[in-house]
Amino acid sequence: MKKNAFTLVLFLLLGLLAGAIVAQLLEPVSWLGFLTKSAEIKWQPKADLSVVKYDLDILVKLNVISLLGIAAAIWMYRRL
Repeated sequence: MKKNAFTLVLFLLLGLLAGAIVAQLLEPVSWLGFLTKSAEIKWQPKADLSVVKYDLDILVKLNVISLLGIAAAIWMYRRL
């Protein structure tokens, strides 16, 4: 597989997704609450320019397990 920006972004998204899935699976375990508690990052750009109007909502929920998933994705990308 070739190393390029698309591959890195793909690995990062897959690592983030895998971390989010693991966090959802571990959420019922009460003593792991510090790993599954999420912080939300929101970005909501809007514009009305008479000709073009857009409204975009981006929400990223990060937790420790998601960050570990991103770190694992970077490690796997470097090993590629």
